[in-house]
Amino acid sequence: MAVGEQVFGYFIPTVSLMGVGAHKEVPKQVKVLGGTNVFMVTDAFLGRPGGMAEDIKGLLEAAGIKVTIHAGAEPNPTDKNVHDGLKLYQESGADTLMSLGGGSSHDCAKGIGLVATNGGNIRDFEGIDKSTKSLPPFIAINTTAGTASEMTRFAVITNTSNHVKMAIADWRVTPTVAINDPLLMVALPPALTAATGMDALTHAVEAYVSTIATPVTDSAALMAIKLVATNLRQAVANGEDLDARDKMAYAEYLGGMAFNNASVGYVHAMAHQLGGFYNLPHGVCNAILLPHVEKFNIIGCPERFADIAVAMGENIEGLSVIEAADKAIAAIKRLSAEVGIPVGLAELGVKEKDFEVMAQNAMKDLCQYTNPRKATLADVIAIYKTAM
Repeated sequence: MAVGEQVFGYFIPTVSLMGVGAHKEVPKQVKVLGGTNVFMVTDAFLGRPGGMAEDIKGLLEAAGIKVTIHAGAEPNPTDKNVHDGLKLYQESGADTLMSLGGGSSHDCAKGIGLVATNGGNIRDFEGIDKSTKSLPPFIAINTTAGTASEMTRFAVITNTSNHVKMAIADWRVTPTVAINDPLLMVALPPALTAATGMDALTHAVEAYVSTIATPVTDSAALMAIKLVATNLRQAVANGEDLDARDKMAYAEYLGGMAFNNASVGYVHAMAHQLGGFYNLPHGVCNAILLPHVEKFNIIGCPERFADIAVAMGENIEGLSVIEAADKAIAAIKRLSAEVGIPVGLAELGVKEKDFEVMAQNAMKDLCQYTNPRKATLADVIAIYKTAM
């Protein structure tokens, strides 16, 4: 979809390790980066006594590497989480930054790293490429198949003063090493598997219809869509299905490759407001909004939605382009329902009285710039209403 005289970048970690047992390579990767003292950012669950963070710490300590665990990344991490973690990072004397978990842990670590090397407040970095100094060596170990934050240049941090999610897009926050091991994902509950999987689908769909999509991002997006469509149900049904988990790990990584370089659109711009206002899970918000936003977007690039229908496994033979595009929306709705995503925003406690201010904020969100159809305030409000 990219046209005109514009240069397109491509951002990705220096090293990405995939597959069963990949997490066992962590000590080696720390040493390759010259690290001796690791500051690990994770959440309260993974950081509990006897939890996964202690397992990773054990691997590192057995290799002679010092480790400090900071289990302070909350869902929808805040500026307070970042600055609390920064203080502990500085006290630890760490030379290597590590994140363990899903998007919240990775984003919190990115925020800590940004301020550790650049100074100031995390709020200073909202927007595109606001940093001037590189982060410490940064290894991101992923435990969910959804956000792709373990390999992207994006971080989303909630501003606690106005409850708005700040979108940070900065090539310097791209982790040095990304690790996706399906063994670390088998314990993910069905509901969280579904939400993160639909998040991965959202990334791929929005990247494919983005106004700055390229042949490189298109190839990653379409494969991600196909992998989600053929593996998410199985991963939700049986979390110990390692093949399904592995394929979903590839799906979320490919979705990350796509949107890390083609960006996303109004699904994310609108979901960010729901997360900021109500502290709702990002993947669930994306999943509910996805078919409604894309129905609105169809007229902007119907041929692309026909491609999505095929990637979702739909038969479009004999259909017009618009009919085929509609099949894509139907397939997304069907998958969402089958994996147990709530039907609408009302089930999450969302109130119509907040629609106008959320819509106003969504129209200022960094993610909306590459949406394939321009929206008015009334359009965004109407989409929120339809998604109720």
